[in-house]
Amino acid sequence: MDCHQTKPLGNRPEGIKRILLMGNPNVGKSVIFNRLTGLDVVTANYTGTTVTYHEGLVRFQGNQALLIDVPGIYGLNAQSKAEEVAVEMLNSGADLIVCVLDATHLERNLHLAFDLQTYDIPTLYVLNLSDVAKRKGITIDVHLLSKYLNAPVFETVAVKNIGIDILKESLFKPHPVKPALKILDRHEKSQEITENVTQEHDVEIGFLERLSEWCIKPRTGIPILIIVLLAALGIIVGGGKGLRALILLPLVNNYYIPFMTNLIEGIIPESVFRNVLVGEFGVLIKVIEWPFALILPYVFLFYVVFSFLEDSGYLPRLGVLMDGIFRKIGLPGNNIIPFILGYGCAVPAILGTRASGSRRERIIVVSLISIAVPCTAQTGAFITLLGDRSIFALAFVYFISFLTILLAGLLLNRLLKGKSRPLILELPNLLMPDFKTLSKKIWIKMKHFIYEAQVPMFLGILLAAFLVETGMMNTIGTFLEPLVVGWLDLPKEASLSLILGVVRRELAVMPLLEMNLTTVQLITGSVVALFYLPCISVFVILVKEFKVKIALLIALSTFVLAFAMGGIVQILLNLVM
Repeated sequence: MDCHQTKPLGNRPEGIKRILLMGNPNVGKSVIFNRLTGLDVVTANYTGTTVTYHEGLVRFQGNQALLIDVPGIYGLNAQSKAEEVAVEMLNSGADLIVCVLDATHLERNLHLAFDLQTYDIPTLYVLNLSDVAKRKGITIDVHLLSKYLNAPVFETVAVKNIGIDILKESLFKPHPVKPALKILDRHEKSQEITENVTQEHDVEIGFLERLSEWCIKPRTGIPILIIVLLAALGIIVGGGKGLRALILLPLVNNYYIPFMTNLIEGIIPESVFRNVLVGEFGVLIKVIEWPFALILPYVFLFYVVFSFLEDSGYLPRLGVLMDGIFRKIGLPGNNIIPFILGYGCAVPAILGTRASGSRRERIIVVSLISIAVPCTAQTGAFITLLGDRSIFALAFVYFISFLTILLAGLLLNRLLKGKSRPLILELPNLLMPDFKTLSKKIWIKMKHFIYEAQVPMFLGILLAAFLVETGMMNTIGTFLEPLVVGWLDLPKEASLSLILGVVRRELAVMPLLEMNLTTVQLITGSVVALFYLPCISVFVILVKEFKVKIALLIALSTFVLAFAMGGIVQILLNLVM
C-alpha cells in the first residue's frame, strides 16, 4: 500500500518510552489511541509488508512517550501478516504493553492477554466498552480481574473519554515485570476467569441492540439498507453540489482564475507556453479547478459517510445481509467490505482482499473492482458531469455498473474452479462513533487523497495542455476517429479523455466538461470512463499481487469492456431517444 505510506516518527529520542497498544480487532483500540495522542499522528506500513499501523506521541506533565497502535490481532501464532508484524514489534522491544480488552467479549480477549504475558515486558490492561457491557447486563469486577492477571486493569469508556486521564498518567509510572500465569489450558483458564469476575443480570434490550439484530435480517435489513443508501446519496450528492456551488466554484471562478490569468498574461507574452499555463487546459487553472473545486467536495463527504458506517459497526452487518446475493457470484458476504473500500480507492480495496479465503475469491473480487467500481474521485467527476444535466443519467451509469458487477461475477464464478468458503465474520458492537476519532480518520484519508491524486492529476493536465496547444491532439484524434467518432459517436476532441484516463480514471471524465455534448454523449463518455482501467497505481498493485499475466488480463478486459459497452449504450440510447 505504498500510496498510503508516510514516514514514521523514526528513532525515538533518548529516554522516550516505547509503548505498544495491542488488542483484538473491534475493541476500541483506535479510539483509545486517538484519545491519548494528538493530531500529530503518522500512518505507515510495516517494513516489507502492506500492514498499516499508527504512531503518535503521548504527552503528560512535560514527559512524552511514543505510542504505537499495533494492528488488531487475536493471538501471536503468526498465522496472518498482522500477527507476524505484532510479533516482530514485540521482539524489537518495548518499555510497556497496553492490552485493550473488550468487556463484552472478555473470555475471547484473554487468549491474547495470556500470549503477551510470555514476553518479558511490563503489561497493563484496559477494560474498554464497559458501558456497552452494562447495557447488555454484564458487570465485571475490575479489582478481581487485576488479581487474576497479576497486573493493573483500568476501566474505560473511550468514546466518552472516561478513564483516559488515569490511563495516560499510568503510562508514565514504573511498572515492574510480573511473573506470567502458569496455564495448562488457556481456553479453560479464560472461561474460569470470566465466570468468576463477571456477573450477568437481566436488562431491557436497548435500541442499539435491537437495531443490530434488525440490520442482519432480510425483512428489516433491506429497508434499513435502502434508508442508509438514500441518506448517503443525499449527503454526498446534495452536500457536494452545495459545497461546490456556494463556496468552491465562486472562489475559483471569481477570484483564483482571474488573478492567475491576469498575473501570467502580464508576465508572459502570448505563446504556446502561456496557453499551457492558463489556456483551455491551462495547468495553473485546471490543477486547482478539477481536483479541488469539482471533485474534492464529493470525496470529502464520501469519506465522512464511509468512516461513520465503518466506525459504527454497520459494514460487517451489511456483509451478513448480502451473503446470499454474493453467493451467486461465488463470494462470501464479507467481501462487501473490499467493494465498499473500492468506492473510496481501488488500491486499499485490492490489498484488503488478502483476508479472502482463497486466491479464487481474490481474483473475482479484484477483477470486479477493477472493471466496474468507480473510486470516489471518479464518482465526484460523474456527479459533476451528469448531476447538473440529469440525475437519471447519473443513476443509469451506476445501474450499468451494478449490472456489470453481477453478470461478470456470475461469469467468473463459472470460469474459475473452486467453491466459496462459509461466511466467518465477527460482528462488533453497534455504536455511535467517537467524533474526535472520526474527524481524525477523515483528516488522514483526505491528506492521502490530496497527496495521491495531485501529482497524477498535474501530470495529466500538463499532458492535455501540451497535446492541445501544440496541435498533436488533432493528429491523435484523426487516428482514433473510427473508434471515438464512428463507434462511440463522440466528437474527435474526446480522444483526449482516452489518453488521460490511463493516468487516472477520473481524468477520462473531466475533459468532457469542456465540450458541448448531448446527454447521450455524456452518458456514453461516462460509461467508457467507468470501465477504463482505474489508474496506473492499480495496475502496479495488480502486478505485485497477482503477477503480470493476471494484471494484463484484467487491464485488457477493462479496455475491451469500456469500448464495447460505450458503443452499445450509445446505439441503444439513440434508438430510444
